[in-house]
Amino acid sequence: MSLHSAAAHLVTLAEGAENGGNHDSLSPYLTGFGAFGTLLLLLWITTRFNRDR
Repeated sequence: MSLHSAAAHLVTLAEGAENGGNHDSLSPYLTGFGAFGTLLLLLWITTRFNRDR
């Protein structure tokens, strides 16, 4: 297997051509609110440990 054919195979695999390229994706709202909630949780944890004594 040459380098060119191996690279071509990896590109088609990365494109999702093996299963037609169609798949269900996550909701952008779910992803956004999940990330926002995670960042708020991390902010809350950081402020709890960063109190003036």
